[in-house]
Amino acid sequence: MENRSPIQVPAPSRAEGDVRPELRHAPGRLALSHTIAIVDIGSNSVRLVVYEMLARAPSQVFNEKEMAGLGRQVASTGRLADDAIAKAINALVRFRILCEAMHVGEIRVIATAAARYASNGPEFIARAEEAIGQPIELISGGREAVLSGLGVISGFDNPDGVVGDLGGGSLELISVKDGAVGQGASVPLGGLALLDRSKGSLKAAEKIVKDELDKLPQLAAMKGRDFYAVGGTWRALATLHQHRAAYPLNVMHGYSVPTRDVADFVKLVERADVSVLDAIDSVSSARRPLLAYGALVLDELIKRGRPREIIISAQGVREGLLHEQLSPEEQSADPLMQAARDYNLLRARDPRHAAELINWTRGILETAGLPQDEPSGRMIETVCLLSDIGWRAHPDYRGEQSMNVIAHAYFTGIDHVGRAFLALTIFHRYAGMKASSPAAAGLKTLLSPMVLARAMLIAAIFRVAYLLSAGMSGILPRIPASCVDNRLLLRFPDDLAALASERVEGRLKQLAKLLGRDFEIGKL
Repeated sequence: MENRSPIQVPAPSRAEGDVRPELRHAPGRLALSHTIAIVDIGSNSVRLVVYEMLARAPSQVFNEKEMAGLGRQVASTGRLADDAIAKAINALVRFRILCEAMHVGEIRVIATAAARYASNGPEFIARAEEAIGQPIELISGGREAVLSGLGVISGFDNPDGVVGDLGGGSLELISVKDGAVGQGASVPLGGLALLDRSKGSLKAAEKIVKDELDKLPQLAAMKGRDFYAVGGTWRALATLHQHRAAYPLNVMHGYSVPTRDVADFVKLVERADVSVLDAIDSVSSARRPLLAYGALVLDELIKRGRPREIIISAQGVREGLLHEQLSPEEQSADPLMQAARDYNLLRARDPRHAAELINWTRGILETAGLPQDEPSGRMIETVCLLSDIGWRAHPDYRGEQSMNVIAHAYFTGIDHVGRAFLALTIFHRYAGMKASSPAAAGLKTLLSPMVLARAMLIAAIFRVAYLLSAGMSGILPRIPASCVDNRLLLRFPDDLAALASERVEGRLKQLAKLLGRDFEIGKL
């Protein structure tokens, strides 16, 4: 077996700092004084996101936006509209008050295409800085592309492809590979800009898109690689695609579709009246007029770039800003494992138990001679870290609640197959091996028979482990379990022999059956 270092359990609070006394101890928070806010003044929306701390897997404390539409008329008039400016300024004043109420430790403010292109952009930036009480970085198109690429790098497990960030004012393209970004490009093909430049004509918009994309060498880098789609309009298109396909997992980040399926769908959106598309209520009214234009851009990118798959990223410029502030060591850390460690720390009865469970589970799997590549070792560690998050719920609902939490958690560095594996393993760990529900049945359709069988097997291991240990550390290392020849052998020291109850035997028998073995209980 490989050498494994034990999981380090940090103190209950990473930082207290100068906060109000009544907030100083909040067991549901990892930090209170190190919060960081990103205010993103985009062409379509002005958004505030407050993160719990600067970390490899930061959690969002607050997320709010105002659909100001700053870029609505910039292409035709060259100026930001007065009513859009008023909406944006009001939003920034509100965001400043909220940041003060949340005792945000650091605020970063950026502005993108609309303010970049407008003749009255400098005047707007001055007013905006007064409203938010912070300096504003007006980022170039190249810088926006780099930040989008870093956001995707921070959100996926070693992404390899081209990132496309479609905002209200511009489209940025940049290649990502081996944790680094290539040369970026920016063109004024955002939804609002395209609607304005084409005067509402899709036919005119198509010519504009073709002319702009023909200039970009980045398209050649797409062929046969993944295309990571960033931006609210493309997420809205993916939402519609999920609903039409009756997809069982309503999560955008990591949602992937083969190019051929996307091409047919975007053509449908281009032709259709969006008011009659299924699930239109799931898309904000401000985004609906832009769907056809977003579909048009995506269609032309697919035709020219010929990527392998379209993968939706919920992370972009804002997360890129955070990622570039991390040290190289922090950047190389596994975001999924970090998030799972945080859940274990915040929700497990005894966070130290997870390290023992990892070793105990691996001991059974490795001595059984099972392949170790699917699911990977990191997925097995992750599911062990998440194995006790539902203990506070009513026993009848722990499985369903834990499954929903894990399936929809703000996890990065994981695809939808991985989410389904984690969620179903913990569902059956709590609910039992024969339990079912509509949600569980849907998630099972995402897994191959082999991966589903492994999820059931690990759930069965957990059901033995938790009955023996009650989720407390110090027990499992003293009760080794391993496969020896055709037997699953569980051995007890004399002082723990009473733990070998009838229920333990029943669960051990169930586990042994899944392993294709008999079981035996013996003395250590």
